[in-house]
Amino acid sequence: MIVTTEILPIGLLTPIAADFRVSEGTAGLMMTIPGLIAAAAAPLVTVSTGRFDRRTMLYLLLALLAVADFLAVVAPSYWIILASRALVGLTIGGFWSIGAGLAARLVAARHVATATAVIFSSVPLGSVLGVPLGTYLGQLAGWRTSFLVMGLLTAVVAAALAVLLPALPALRVTRPALLLGLLRHSGARLGLVLTFLVVLAHFATYTYVTPFLEQVTRLSPGTISAFLLVYGAAGMAGNFLAGWGIARSLPRTFLTCGSLLALVLVLLPILGASNGPALGLLVVWGLAYGAVPVCSQSWFVASAPDTPEAATVLFTSSFQLTICVGALVGGLIVDAASTSAVMGIGAAPAIVMVVVLWLMRRADRIGEPVRAS
Repeated sequence: MIVTTEILPIGLLTPIAADFRVSEGTAGLMMTIPGLIAAAAAPLVTVSTGRFDRRTMLYLLLALLAVADFLAVVAPSYWIILASRALVGLTIGGFWSIGAGLAARLVAARHVATATAVIFSSVPLGSVLGVPLGTYLGQLAGWRTSFLVMGLLTAVVAAALAVLLPALPALRVTRPALLLGLLRHSGARLGLVLTFLVVLAHFATYTYVTPFLEQVTRLSPGTISAFLLVYGAAGMAGNFLAGWGIARSLPRTFLTCGSLLALVLVLLPILGASNGPALGLLVVWGLAYGAVPVCSQSWFVASAPDTPEAATVLFTSSFQLTICVGALVGGLIVDAASTSAVMGIGAAPAIVMVVVLWLMRRADRIGEPVRAS
């Protein structure tokens, strides 16, 4: 529910922009606002509610997400839409910081790695089910209907969390000093740099993939939904392939993701006018980015194995702040140039990420906790 609601505007960007008579770049603020709020909410919510039962926090945050969806349904102006997206950001920051690291408390130790992969499969699953189905529903019944359905489903999930999760009392309270101490760790700092670069490349471009497929590949709305569905399925595969790759080498797996993403973004403006190459590149894109959240989260946790919630806060905050920056930068490029330009320019941070990680590996400056993961 959270991931789908976060990225749903990607598939509905054009009709929402047309409805409120704003440019597609301005409509991209629907991705920028949640990322900005989530980046701040991750540490603030986690620290301020450190003594609360985690189950209570999870279902209250899901209830807030349902409110945000319903607010979008009745929004009379674009600014109300942005207010609803701010509530989405509050949910994202709080929920991921608390929930992403709970696998160890919900399953036996031997199943923790698998449970973590299942939790993070929600990221590509949101692409597989959320964006294509939400886009298709929006085409059939209007974009407000998509948010209405999401709100109803989210309310059901919030109730399920309240009923089905066991009590999860706070263990080690995450304090500001703990987060600042984590930032002094060289592995965590490198993880911040790598995550910023690769997520910047992705969201500066993927936020505007629907206009690209409309304007450059010249696909019909129904075909765009099908292409996004294939992308999401590839993301699911990439998520679980990442678990297999990380068990062998986290740096090499992360390097592969960045390299494939950079290659796709370089080739898309060149080959993306044809259906076949565009679809093939979307598959590779899905495989590459589907592995990124697992790689990034694993990097932070490996850098701070004794403070998993603090590591998850750092992961969530950096990830969401970069989504905000990426969507904003991409929107500026789209409004100033074109959707083809944003794809080509978006390859640059992915290339820098690859170069940084490759140089660090070659110089053997990647810390042992990361290699051990």
